[in-house]
Amino acid sequence: MLFMKQTTLFFLMMTLFLGCSKHTQSLQPSKIKNVNFTKTSFAKLPGFQEQDYDEFLNNFINNCKSRQGQKIYKNLCQKALHVTDAKQFLLNNFTPYSIADKSGNKEGLLTGYYEARIYGSLYKSDTYKYPIYATPKDLVVVDLSAVYPELKNYRLRGKIHNNRLVPYYSRKEAKLNDLNASVICYCDSKIDRFFLQVQGSGKVILDDNSTMYIGYENQNGYKYKSIGKYLVQKGEISLQNISLQSIRKWLEEHPSQVDEILDYNPSLIFFVKRDKGATGALGLQLREKSSLAVDKKYIPLGNMLYLSSNLGKEKFNKIVFAQDTGGAIKGPLRADLFLGSEEDALKIAGQLQSPLQLWLFVPKRKEVDK
Repeated sequence: MLFMKQTTLFFLMMTLFLGCSKHTQSLQPSKIKNVNFTKTSFAKLPGFQEQDYDEFLNNFINNCKSRQGQKIYKNLCQKALHVTDAKQFLLNNFTPYSIADKSGNKEGLLTGYYEARIYGSLYKSDTYKYPIYATPKDLVVVDLSAVYPELKNYRLRGKIHNNRLVPYYSRKEAKLNDLNASVICYCDSKIDRFFLQVQGSGKVILDDNSTMYIGYENQNGYKYKSIGKYLVQKGEISLQNISLQSIRKWLEEHPSQVDEILDYNPSLIFFVKRDKGATGALGLQLREKSSLAVDKKYIPLGNMLYLSSNLGKEKFNKIVFAQDTGGAIKGPLRADLFLGSEEDALKIAGQLQSPLQLWLFVPKRKEVDK
């Protein structure tokens, strides 16, 4: 398209679109910037001896089904299919490296997410009136790397107006304009729809008792803004009491202010039908307490990690896989753990904010810059 060839326009767009997003990158661990890696040993990993190594091997083989996993682990993917001793396979082929930010800090934050469940219909009615949209036909996604290789990790999103690329509709603006997008279904709660967008995937229980799975396909180009932080800033909920549950309770008790609060987050998610449950950015179905959402700028998707944190009052140490991303997940020591789809998952995810330590498991054929 003509606008992609106009180099001057790209500079203008970089100043207009502060909410540009990043796409999957194939960086090798040795090339990750602003992260400090320190070689360590398996013996120093908390709780490592208590791991379920057969589960690890099963998850590793599953991770290798993704293109990114194959690119990172290459022949190890094939080798894993014939392993009889999962623990020995891990010890013989990988080296753990602790992860710290550029200042040397090794402690971050772990939160949790879940597969949302909403109630909907294929047809609009007085009950089911809130649309869940597919990607709009007029949403333009621009890959800058063709002209500016140094911007290969960025994409711009917008729409064409008078032969110019301008920002797409924000969440608030989308309600005031007819989106050029098909409606996947209608749901019965704007609050449930909002949390579905935050989680990124979910299952819709339709009014004919059938189930439809939907997942993230695109977004409008605006950065995610936390309505929880906004409610704390407004003095509506204390920082100590902020959680998914407390936010939902406040919204239900203040119906006249729901739109104001939800519109604080301008980011709008567009969905696509799936033939299976919660699916991450690698295209793999997410696995409970094994799939991790990360900032792919620092931890490329497909990598295997070791996580040490807490789930509620219980210590949680686990071999996990970077298989998803999230708008609120920023930095090398920020992660979101997929917790499943049942009511317990929602309860834990809504309250989880625990200290986090991470290690990267690097194939022994690779080196990591310290």
